[in-house]
Formats: sequence, C-alpha cells, structure tokens
Amino acid sequence: MTIAVRIALCLLLALVPLHARAQSDDKAMMIASDDAEMTAAIEKARSSLDEFLALSDTPPPGTDKFKLKVMIADGNATEHFWVIPFKRTETGFVGILANEPEIVRNVVLGQNIEFTRDDISDWGYTKNGHQVGSFTVCVMLKKMSKEEAEYMRNQYGFDC
Repeated sequence: MTIAVRIALCLLLALVPLHARAQSDDKAMMIASDDAEMTAAIEKARSSLDEFLALSDTPPPGTDKFKLKVMIADGNATEHFWVIPFKRTETGFVGILANEPEIVRNVVLGQNIEFTRDDISDWGYTKNGHQVGSFTVCVMLKKMSKEEAEYMRNQYGFDC
C-alpha cells in the first residue's frame, strides 16, 4: 500500500490566491506506507510537536509561515496535506487545507477542516528565509531527481 505525501511549499500564501497555490507550490509523491525514512520523519515531527506549537504561539522575530501537515483518509486512500493557517481548539485543531487533493475525494482545496493531534504528520515554518521542520519534505527530496531537489532547496530554502 502506498500513501500520497505532500511537498506543498506554500511559502507566499498571503500573496497567492487559493486556486494558484496547488498549481505552483505543490507536489505530491507516492511513498510506501512502510517506508522507514518517512516513518522516522513523521515520528520526529510528532515527538517535537509541542516545541513547534509553543513557538507558533509566540513566534520569535524572523519566523513566519507556520504550518501543519495532516493525514486525511478516504476509505482505503490516505493523503497528507499542509494546513495553513491553523489554530488550536478545545478538541484539537482547525485550519485551511492548502493543497488540491489528488487521491482522496472527501476534502477540497481551501476547505476549513478540523483535526486532532493524531492526524498530524509534520510541521514547518520559515526562519530568516530557511525552512525549519518539514521532515517529510526532506525525505521526499531524497526521492526526487537531483535537479528537482536542487530547485526545491534553492527556491524554498530547504537545508535538509
């Protein structure tokens, strides 16, 4: 079984209309659900989630574009999406789906979704123009062509 994992690079979300985000800032890849590197990346993100959430509550100077990656299931299909912006609620989180679905059909780009901590598979933000977190993206960069990965690193500030 494979799952679709997002490498959404929604870096200029405040300036880009929703319909353009999926076209220019998004790349989905199929990754085996038992991929050891991806499993480790998700665990790393989840184990450091509390520190990320504390930072997002009071962002230090030079940081912005805080985002969560959320797993959404639709029957046997699973896809991971960036949620930007997000906020905590009494029962979990709520936020805007920032990617166009390619596998699941129970959500749409721009939809306001509710989710729990257990649904979170990654987090990220920008610090002085460089990506912090986005552990699953770093795994995906290893699986891309050298040219694609170099473009993503240069264009979006990944220091994986």
